[in-house]
Amino acid sequence: MNKKQLPFYLTFFLSIILWGCAEEDSASESPILAKGYDRHVELHWPKTDGINDYEVWVSTENNSFSKRTTVQDTMYMDFVNDLGNNLTLKYKIVGLNEQGENLEIGTTQANTMDFSDEELINMVEYYTFRYFWQGAEPTSGMGPERIHIDGDYPQNDQSVVTTGGTGFGIFGIIAAMDRGWITKEQGVARFDKMVSFLENADRFHGVWPHWIYGETGKARSFSDKDNGGDLVESAFLMQGLLAVREYFKNGNENEKNLANRIDHLWKTMEWDWYTQGGHDVLYWHWSPTHEWEMDFPLEGYNECLITYILAASSPTHSIPASAYHKGWARSGGINTDVEAYGYPLHLKHNGSEAMGGPLFWAHYSYLGLNPKGLTDQYANYWEENKNHTLINRAWCVENPNDYKGYGKDLWGLTASYTTTGYAAHRPGGDLGVISPTAALSSIPYTPEESLNVIKNLYYNYGEKVFGRYGFYDALSPENDYYPKRYLAIDQGPIVAMIENYRSGLGWKLFMGAPEIQEGLKKLGFESNP
Repeated sequence: MNKKQLPFYLTFFLSIILWGCAEEDSASESPILAKGYDRHVELHWPKTDGINDYEVWVSTENNSFSKRTTVQDTMYMDFVNDLGNNLTLKYKIVGLNEQGENLEIGTTQANTMDFSDEELINMVEYYTFRYFWQGAEPTSGMGPERIHIDGDYPQNDQSVVTTGGTGFGIFGIIAAMDRGWITKEQGVARFDKMVSFLENADRFHGVWPHWIYGETGKARSFSDKDNGGDLVESAFLMQGLLAVREYFKNGNENEKNLANRIDHLWKTMEWDWYTQGGHDVLYWHWSPTHEWEMDFPLEGYNECLITYILAASSPTHSIPASAYHKGWARSGGINTDVEAYGYPLHLKHNGSEAMGGPLFWAHYSYLGLNPKGLTDQYANYWEENKNHTLINRAWCVENPNDYKGYGKDLWGLTASYTTTGYAAHRPGGDLGVISPTAALSSIPYTPEESLNVIKNLYYNYGEKVFGRYGFYDALSPENDYYPKRYLAIDQGPIVAMIENYRSGLGWKLFMGAPEIQEGLKKLGFESNP
């Protein structure tokens, strides 16, 4: 366990007790905690002085112990496909010191059981939420840009937090309170830490940078000239924060105070500044040293719709509707009339007009903004996102490059790690890498098709693709590529969209903000979910 995750160790055990997806298996007197799922058992034990390595041993009913692995961590996820289904298992943890001497830490019992579809989805949502709970950067409480289980951080950015990814993960923390995985008091404390950090972190005309050092609140440059305000990432962050405000605004004194502080952050964001002095378009970046040199106007269609919704909804620094229609919609030039695999698209997906862009375009703006029944003069956003998803899936099913593993139960192209670094995968720009977030975050649009991917990944790939914070960021059976790495911007949409599929919680909260309803009307949207 990473030393920065140790403060959240006890929280894990509390959330096990609170969560009813699967029964707690550990004997109360044992120092080992074990929880059985469908195809794996998660084990935790206390760190022991003088012990460098731990052996995990298991015994099925009435059989002798056999060794499963040797680890240096004090947490292990044992995938037991080789042992069978619906098992009663006994575990033993043995510590090894530098002299090679054995010390038995303890024993415990765990049971695995067949999961219903609902239990499986619940498990995936819960594990993914843990990225933003157990895995949070400890000083700020924010979501780290990345977590590498393999420990290799080539950019030395373990303490760097992401504004947009945190905004996505906020929806998971709200869901965790609502489902009883954490208490409301714990949620308030975490959000208080986040808001305190954001109140004192670098801001540029009320807008946060893409990356921030979690220990200091200082901006970390995203690129040479991108060292100031990032309007889009800040929009993703505020989308989540407004949902928190709505969740707590009628609560107790502490909860109302938190909601009021978020409201202040919201009202001090200078959306109008990011029009470069009144131009009919928003610009992505402003730098205190390079000013507008990035010169990146937000023109549709891509992941940035939520930026215009928030900018138009601002009660203090609103933009005119003309910026949306002339800038984002390009005076009507945003529209197209293309079809792929029998599914029409009515918006020009920037650089990917024929078959749509990477699937995060159907996710990032819609964690709070409910696409169901959302229309304006340019599109029906539910139909656009659903067709975008189905085209992406159809490409993978057709598999024109004949990549290994692709099919009805393994599809989904979006921005993620790849064999050579990072890429925005899409039809026509397919490198043979499947990103689990693509199909999983699409579950509101394609529930059965997305569930098939979840089942295939968990039951057939197992420990290659599933770890302590849910499914890893990317995989490529074609290249035998299974990195044990996570990115906040990919984990966040998974937990947020699974919860929207199950309860619509994030949609209800964000759409319940009165300013958002006014902003949508101002831009000519109709919303009838």
